[in-house]
Amino acid sequence: MKSLSLVLLLSGFALLASAQTKTIGQLVRLDPAFDALVDPAAKIEVLASDFEWSEGPVWVKEGAYLLFSDVPKNTVYRWKEGEGLSEFLKPSGFTGRAGYGNEPGSNGLTINRKGELVSAEHGDRRISAMPLSGGGKVTLAAHWEGKRFNSPNDVVQHSSGAYYFTDPPYGLPQKEKDPTREIQQFGVYRIAPGGQVTQLIADLKRPNGLAFSPDEKTLYVAQSDTEAYIMAYPVNGDGSVGKGRIFYDASPLMKQGLKGAPDGIKTDASGNVFSTGPGGVLVLSPQGKLLGRIDTGEATANCAFGPDGWLYLTADMHLCRVKTKTRGSSGL
Repeated sequence: MKSLSLVLLLSGFALLASAQTKTIGQLVRLDPAFDALVDPAAKIEVLASDFEWSEGPVWVKEGAYLLFSDVPKNTVYRWKEGEGLSEFLKPSGFTGRAGYGNEPGSNGLTINRKGELVSAEHGDRRISAMPLSGGGKVTLAAHWEGKRFNSPNDVVQHSSGAYYFTDPPYGLPQKEKDPTREIQQFGVYRIAPGGQVTQLIADLKRPNGLAFSPDEKTLYVAQSDTEAYIMAYPVNGDGSVGKGRIFYDASPLMKQGLKGAPDGIKTDASGNVFSTGPGGVLVLSPQGKLLGRIDTGEATANCAFGPDGWLYLTADMHLCRVKTKTRGSSGL
């Protein structure tokens, strides 16, 4: 009798926990191949809310937790299973005394090969690196040809140790009209292992998120303007890139009125591309075919793979996750 009572009690707790798990949005299946990547019955779970604009999620293997930015709040938050949400770093992207526009904080984040947190900082207009425990930030790059960047937006590291990052105007107080702008182009840049900065791409209106294919032979760059698409560039042996091509044109989705624009990008171990865009996260084959969407119902800024197939999403005021059947190209 006691055993039966205990079973009923535990079952009640399980049902209560399940009822308290908030879910949003829907999965939109456009091709049968989508089912091999995301279970059609999977739910988009809300892990935390009430952010101003959540961005830049990255999974930290050592410690098993997620870090992500709230750009307007100039803060990096930490989320861990069983512990929930906590403040990790503030200020995250602007250390000045006066105010600095409405998006001063860090945006894209990555963990480098040394295990440090690397940030694309809007307000301080730089790419920085910081140990996760002990020690302060160092500047990896803040200038190109003696001129300050506009507002570095997203950053990834190549296996060579080089960093690649985008530099649109979104973090400037007056955006593209800001009088403090020093670089005309909204470029894509490379920081060589020795620190030399090279402008790789200069003809995109609003370069945003970026990611490498698993073999690092292709660099994907999101263009988040009214001309909304994802570019693919061949990566040369010296780290430069060749002539780009449109990998996926998201403009028709924008014209349908779906929320969001091409922004953060991740690739899985098989070369599929998970890019935020109009209608949530666009799941694309390595050939650029849209297989389906993970539609949060909100403008979704970025995504990152965690362990066990979890894909973490920063969707406007929410931090979410959805279980997938795949793994990130980094091995997660």
